[in-house]
Amino acid sequence: MEKFIENLPKAELHLHIEGTFEPELMFKIAQRNNIEIPFASVEEIQAAYAFDCLQDFLDIYYQGANVLIHEQDFYDLTYSYLEKCALQNVRHTEIMFDPQTHTDRGISFETVITGISKAMQDAKDNLNVSSLLIMSYLRHLSEEEAFKTLEASLPFKHLITAVGLDSSEKGNPPAKFKKVFEASVKEGYIPLAHAGEEGNADYVWEAIDILGIKRIDHGNNSLQDSKLVEEIVKRDIALTVCPLSNTALQVVDDLKNHPLKKMIALGLKVTVNSDDPAYFGGQINKNFIEIQKALDLSKKEIYELCENSFTYSLLDDQTKDNYLSELNQSYAKNN
Repeated sequence: MEKFIENLPKAELHLHIEGTFEPELMFKIAQRNNIEIPFASVEEIQAAYAFDCLQDFLDIYYQGANVLIHEQDFYDLTYSYLEKCALQNVRHTEIMFDPQTHTDRGISFETVITGISKAMQDAKDNLNVSSLLIMSYLRHLSEEEAFKTLEASLPFKHLITAVGLDSSEKGNPPAKFKKVFEASVKEGYIPLAHAGEEGNADYVWEAIDILGIKRIDHGNNSLQDSKLVEEIVKRDIALTVCPLSNTALQVVDDLKNHPLKKMIALGLKVTVNSDDPAYFGGQINKNFIEIQKALDLSKKEIYELCENSFTYSLLDDQTKDNYLSELNQSYAKNN
């Protein structure tokens, strides 16, 4: 089964580039930039990657991001992740980045996006992994701050496909960002958002009704409301589910109790993703392997999760068809 999972082509749709920051690379870049970090070794950083909730995780996540200063740093961070994609048969990935985490530290928007997008282009050329960018607004900050980020993004619009909404969910409902999402859609960005990870089903309703999102990141708490589930199925909106993230942040107490199988049974279109793999103990294949073991998923169910990952990506139809054809050939050969 592990070999089967490893061999299947797949797309990753829920991935924060700042959350791929492996301790070794963080240590290396900190030294290169002469930045003091509160860790004396790679092992100390690894030990700090343990948390009980979303806020504990976010605290160290932002601390790690502080060492990213130059274009080369963002390039190295992104290319390192894309190399891991190539090794795991991830054929396409949709990368979220948090401009405000960097611009608030005085790093220019241009530095961030140039480093990331150069790595994406090189990975396409050298590793045959395609990717696109999702610009996430930080929901613990104000809508006014999000508008500044939207404004800063406009000269680089050709490099960005979608906008998202992430960071501390509780107390920061989607409705808070109604106007900036409307403005983002006018600029041609596709709307997405985290909803229903820590927030309840009402947050998911707001995300789909007020923000008009095309895909729900996480969405676990959608199951609190059967009418909401029916609505998501009717609108054909996919959920980007992150199993190891859910247990690391105690959204789910044990993978055996993860709602993924129930979601599938209810007709929801689910994908499997790694979220912040450096912090949550596993890249995408490990997420597949662990959730398969915990819920005893069949080869057909695994195949369907991979199929969803391409079908509900933001790619054009022709490219989706090419990847789906590759997936079908692989499934026929490995099944």
